[in-house]
Amino acid sequence: MLRRWQASRPSGLCAPQVNPHCAPAGDWPSNGSLRLLSFNIQVGISTQRYHHYLTRSWQHLLPHAGRAHNLQRIGDMLHDFDLVALQEVDGGSLRSGYVNQVEHLAHLGAFPYWYQQLNRNLGRLAQHSNGVLSRLRPSLLEDHPLPGPPGRGAILLRLGEGADAIAVVMMHLALGARARTRQLAYIRELIGGYRHQILMGDMNTHAHDLLQHSPLRELDLFAPQIEATFPSWQPQRCLDHILLSADLALERCEVLAQPISDHLPVAVQIRLPASLCDYTTPMLIRPMTGSPP
Repeated sequence: MLRRWQASRPSGLCAPQVNPHCAPAGDWPSNGSLRLLSFNIQVGISTQRYHHYLTRSWQHLLPHAGRAHNLQRIGDMLHDFDLVALQEVDGGSLRSGYVNQVEHLAHLGAFPYWYQQLNRNLGRLAQHSNGVLSRLRPSLLEDHPLPGPPGRGAILLRLGEGADAIAVVMMHLALGARARTRQLAYIRELIGGYRHQILMGDMNTHAHDLLQHSPLRELDLFAPQIEATFPSWQPQRCLDHILLSADLALERCEVLAQPISDHLPVAVQIRLPASLCDYTTPMLIRPMTGSPP
């Protein structure tokens, strides 16, 4: 099944972009603690009411003055994290003022590595993308268009080598249940050979559906976050997730009160298995934005 999808929607091995303003980083955090963030940024549009989908819809096509301010707010928040999954970012078109938002946020957050996955190319009008920002050097990076209607994608990032490597998949899944099931089956087959797994992104459904009624039910994953993430001004639905394999110990999880987009960001801090790291510095718990020290 995976091979048929790849034949019709080819994936590609790729290299992360390097931020020349940051020193190269290592494979693992020195204290064994990894901080993760997933955020659908809605291309820097600040949606605060349902009627804004209509009154601010022009911002999906044209530049506006507030977008740079919103990106700065996001960039300030990113300093607290090691690995960031971004959805609904623009790769550099008219509406973003020809700014690649993934690259821009990598500079604002001082990330050594970044990658933009272009999923829907509308030329000068829009460059619909996913993005990854990393303080760790990935040992593998793959770009995977997902099956179903065009315009959805997943990024596979591997940390470390061998049997103890961690597979991280960052995704933006379809709205429809049937297409989402096909996409999750693809992702399930993609990471099935890895012992340690992390799934991050806007999954457009609740954790119970993902873990109990989708192809992911075959994996030993758990969803630490149950708070709603959408809509950001009055959260009612939990659509954004960071799913973890059972051997990755949870240290902290929260939905950040940052209503910059129409989604709220999800933050997780985990303790890596001892076999993955050579702890050469004291184990420090680094607080997340908005949380007490």
